[in-house]
Parts: sequence; C-alpha cells; structure tokens
Amino acid sequence: MIILIFYLLYITIFAVVIFKDKHPQVSSAYKEQNKVERFYGNEASQDRVILVEEKMFSGVARVNLMENAQESIDVAYYAISKGYITDLIFGMILDAADRGVKVRILLDGIFHGLRFGLKDLQYALINHPNIDVRFYEPFNPFLPWTWNNRLHDKILVIDNKYALIGGRNIGNRYFIEEGKKSSTNDRDVLIINTDPQTKEGSVLNQMEGYFNEVWDHPITKVPIHKLSSRQQKKAKEATHQLKQKLENLRKTDQKIFNTYYDWVNMSLPTKKVTFIHNPIQRFNKEPWAWYDLTNLMKNSKKSLIIQSPYVIPTKPMRTFMGPLHVPPEKTTILTNSKASTANVVAYSGHMKHINWMVKKGVNVLEYQGPDSIHAKTFIFDDRLSAIGAFNVDSRSAFLNTESMVVIDSVEFTKDLEKEMDQYFKKSLKVANDESYLEDPNLKPGKVSWFKSVSIKGLSYVTGLFQHLL
Repeated sequence: MIILIFYLLYITIFAVVIFKDKHPQVSSAYKEQNKVERFYGNEASQDRVILVEEKMFSGVARVNLMENAQESIDVAYYAISKGYITDLIFGMILDAADRGVKVRILLDGIFHGLRFGLKDLQYALINHPNIDVRFYEPFNPFLPWTWNNRLHDKILVIDNKYALIGGRNIGNRYFIEEGKKSSTNDRDVLIINTDPQTKEGSVLNQMEGYFNEVWDHPITKVPIHKLSSRQQKKAKEATHQLKQKLENLRKTDQKIFNTYYDWVNMSLPTKKVTFIHNPIQRFNKEPWAWYDLTNLMKNSKKSLIIQSPYVIPTKPMRTFMGPLHVPPEKTTILTNSKASTANVVAYSGHMKHINWMVKKGVNVLEYQGPDSIHAKTFIFDDRLSAIGAFNVDSRSAFLNTESMVVIDSVEFTKDLEKEMDQYFKKSLKVANDESYLEDPNLKPGKVSWFKSVSIKGLSYVTGLFQHLL
C-alpha cells in the first residue's frame, strides 16, 4: 500500500503538476523566420489540392494512392482500431511492400492500437523486409513525464507526389459508419505535387522533412528489434490472413480497387500551400502551430471560421490571440454539442469556456447530429484555410506533435465552405444563457441522463487539469 501511494504521488507530480505552469513563449528566432506573410502566394503553385470529405471516398483515395505507389509510402498516425478499414489499409501496405515499395510507419507509442487483437499485425509489419515501424515516445511506467507528449499527426505521403493530411485516425468510424452514434465526420485534404522533380517548390518537401525529423528523433523508438521464433510464426500467420482478407475484399468490393482517378484534373489550383507543426521534444513546447494560427487570425480582416471537436482556450493559449481585426459577429466556431460529442472528458472541459466565447460576441454553433464532428479546420477571410490534426486545446498547443497545412486558394476555400455549411445546417447557435436559440427546422440532440451527469461530474475534476485536455 505504501508503494502504491508513493507511485500515485509520483505520477501526480511528474505527469500532471509539472505540466501546469511554465508554458513557453515562442522564441524570437522562430518569429523572425516565420512571418505571417509566408502563407500568401502571388502566382500559381505547383501544388494542387482536393478536399476529401466523404467517408468512403477518403478510404478509396488511400487505397488508390497505395495501389499505385512505386517507390515509397510514409505513414504517421495517432490511433488504429480493429476492423474492416484497418484490414484494408494494412493489406494494401503489405501488398505495396511486396512490390518493392519502401514503407515507413510512424505511430504514437501509447495510442497506436497495435495490441491485443492487433498485436499480430504489428509482428507482420515488423517482419516484412520493406517495412520499418517506429513508435513515438513508447509507454514507460517509470517515466510519467513522457506520457503527455503524444504524436497526434495524421499524414500519408506517397512517392513525394501525393500527400493526405487531416484529422482521421484509422478505424471504421472515420470511413464507413454513416448515421450511427459511433460515427465520426472528419476531413482530409489531398495535395498533389504536379512537378515531383522539383521538390523545393512543393509543401511535400516540408512534410517529408518533418516526417524525417520525428522518425530520427531520440524519443522515437523501434518497438521490437528482433522477433522471436514465436513472434515470427505469428507474423507469418497474420500476413497470410491479411493477404487472404485483401483478396476476398477484391472480390466482394471490386469498385474500390483498380479504379482510375485523374487526381490532377479533379484538383483545384493554389497560390501556396504551407506546412506548420509543433516542436518534437518532451514537456511543454513552444506553441509553434498555435502561434501561426493566431497570427493568421490577427491578420484576417473580414471573417474567421473555426471548426474543432471541442474548444478549450486556456489562459496560456489566450495570451497568443490578442485583439482581432475580425468583428466578433463575423467569427464562427463550429463544435460538438453535449449530444453529439464522442469525448465526454474533453467536452467537460469545453463547457467551462462556452460562456467566455459567447460573451465575446462570437457565433458558437453546436452540432446536433447523432454522430459527431472531428475535423480541425480554420478559414481566414474566405481565402486561406488550414486543415490538419490541431484541436483548439492546450494539449494541441503545448504538448502534442501537431501538423496542419495552410492553403492559399479561394477556389478550395469555396469548396470547403460549402461542405461546412452542411454542418452549420445541423447546428444550433448558443445563446448568452448557454441555451440554444430556437430554430424551427432543428431540435436539440437528445442527451441521456447518464451522459449529462457524467459530463457535469467530470467538469469538476477536469477543471483542475485543463492544461492536459
């Protein structure tokens, strides 16, 4: 009992308390090298973009890109869950590796999901000569200060020609489950480098540089250096099973394979695409991504739209916002409601900030669907948009690896606004008393008493450590 009490005290100090204060400012060197003007272009860029919104198409796009990969596939993801989509995507990865494509898989060291029912998949990937697997900051029970810095990126880069970035993890709920409570609406952007021979002019070069930096960082580890004979046996069995599943899918779901897409013709032009990200090291980090996003907010004049599954603007985050040129009534925040949220812990922190946002005069819209929204999106003055993995919370600002692309394209932004409008129509505006303004076309989503009580109860606890939400 004494040992347990000591361990719990040890965790409280080194996994919670030490992260509460000392939120770093952004260095003068970073500010000097990263002016807001760098996000704007003057002429057509070699990068073109496609908004990938619909669930099934986002899966089909991944299949098509990996099916046609010739040299390399780089994958960085936060979480993987068992199911159809995981079998499909990792079946395609093994298939590409069998063709000689070099694959690097970079996953979060705690939430990667390759345990229990997916443990043998981990062995299969490690066992393949053309696949390398690494975990960012693997779990260590004796180093609790390493638990909070998580890899939250969701990136797929193919042949230095195509890149997908957005908010989707790998799991059925992000790709195929429509209209269910477990279903999650998300968003990706496909970037096409139309001149792959000229790397320097494309954002893919920045993305690859970042991937390499995380891949080679000392806190990124190889999970297993050498498989045991038992693990090799399980790896071979898992490989056989996955290949068999892929063959079965090719017969039953033929429409998602061997389909020709003229990605360039389907894409929209940009003036510039810029990659932003956080530092990689442990403890509280300089909030590079949040600094860049707030600079874009302050540089906007007409309108600002923010979508995040929850919004937890802690005091250290608000210091970066400063006065905005955009009038509050021209600022819109789209987020989940108590009914739609899939993350009750985060929502319990979010609800403490609703009043602050509404009293600022901001339009706060809460989604009322039976499913939830998970996309992370910013739109500045109907011209620039940012899409990626960054949630509006302290964890994304100061703790996680986070990445976004900032796209200078009026055409793309129009497409994006049309898609977001579909969510606006299913959302209710929050009034000053935190109730909803009446809408004759939409009723508030139903919330079970258990969920409501759970969120309220959690709010008293999470209020103590909003810096970790």
